[in-house]
Amino acid sequence: MACRENKDKRELLRIVRTPEGEVMADETGRLNGRGAYVCKKKECFEKLRKTHILDKTFDMHVPEEFYEKTSEELFGD
Repeated sequence: MACRENKDKRELLRIVRTPEGEVMADETGRLNGRGAYVCKKKECFEKLRKTHILDKTFDMHVPEEFYEKTSEELFGD
């Protein structure tokens, strides 16, 4: 999404906006809601955060806490 590289779905992280309006990482790829696939590289994730692409994709503000929590889980920061 942020880097526009073509990759297999299994190599990407699915982020989902649930019907209740919560944004979360979907490790299983099966959560109900609007999904977006993101490269698991740190620089791509940071670009996603800086450009607010998910805000536009999900038509809502994605809280900073989501980025912090997901970054910690993915990269150990």
